[in-house]
Amino acid sequence: MLDALKKLFGFGPRVNYTELIKQGAQIIDVRTPGEFKNGHNKGAINLPLQTISRDLAKLNKQKTYITCCASGMRSRQAKNFLIAQGFEHVHNGGSWTSLT
Repeated sequence: MLDALKKLFGFGPRVNYTELIKQGAQIIDVRTPGEFKNGHNKGAINLPLQTISRDLAKLNKQKTYITCCASGMRSRQAKNFLIAQGFEHVHNGGSWTSLT
């Protein structure tokens, strides 16, 4: 039960996003195209939260993904959505600026 609560609320060991990216993880920025245009992480792809469901075919379920947005709220929703769709290696990176 405790492990389930930790997963649900994002508690647990810290994730080294820099290392994940070095190992090939893809950053998915779920902000709007306008927000993305005003600044984003190198190599990030823009799949806005509002339309991510129609872009699933562009993603490989075996790959590791890091979702990000402005504050971490939309990226958490995107992470949960992707996991519900069968993606196993998805991490919420929070704010895109924390991944730089």
